[in-house]
Amino acid sequence: MSVQRAENSFVPGGTIAELAKRVGDSLKNPWVDKAIAAVAVFPFIYPVVHHFDTLGFNIPDMVYVLQTGLLAGTMVFRNPPRRVTANPLFWGLAFIATYWGFLAIGLEGPGERVAPEWLLNIITALTLAGIFWARISLGRNIGFVPAQREIVTHGMYRYIRHPIYAVIFVSIAGAMMQRWSLRNALVLAGGVALFAVKSFVEEGLLKQDAKYAAYMKKVPYRFIPWVF
Repeated sequence: MSVQRAENSFVPGGTIAELAKRVGDSLKNPWVDKAIAAVAVFPFIYPVVHHFDTLGFNIPDMVYVLQTGLLAGTMVFRNPPRRVTANPLFWGLAFIATYWGFLAIGLEGPGERVAPEWLLNIITALTLAGIFWARISLGRNIGFVPAQREIVTHGMYRYIRHPIYAVIFVSIAGAMMQRWSLRNALVLAGGVALFAVKSFVEEGLLKQDAKYAAYMKKVPYRFIPWVF
């Protein structure tokens, strides 16, 4: 089902259709967009602020703070959207996928390491480098909810259309090897499924724009360069 058809399924009457259009238009307001961004990024900032006095100058803590700062800065000062979906299902999907990591921490249990430490270290290093490169490439065009901002075709986006999700998948693979169990595998696989579905939903909205449709033809790979 296309994004347009899915959204129309929630607006069967003319009055509701007009209301949905007004909601969609209001979401494009720069100040509304910034307010939504500030609220959306707060759960990521809160742990840093709440535990700031316990953070040290070790590499993991510094990387975490820098990554959170990059996320918060690009979100709050992001470019205003040209289009934003008003479909409540898509907003729900974005909410669950965005905060899935917090949920996963509570759902996971103890597991067994099934990979050598050197391999896990390599995966960690690739994940950290990849997430910084991907977020810097995306810049101020970031958003959790499917929306059209400026089309990004440089950096990691020259090779794959969803580099942030690809890096998340690499991180999930590392986590699965670090604490393997059937329970953990199912929880982590749920995260993969969420972001995979979200990528299709986002592109369903974006490809309605001729420039993004051309970008999809130029960069045919979704997650893995020269593969898929």
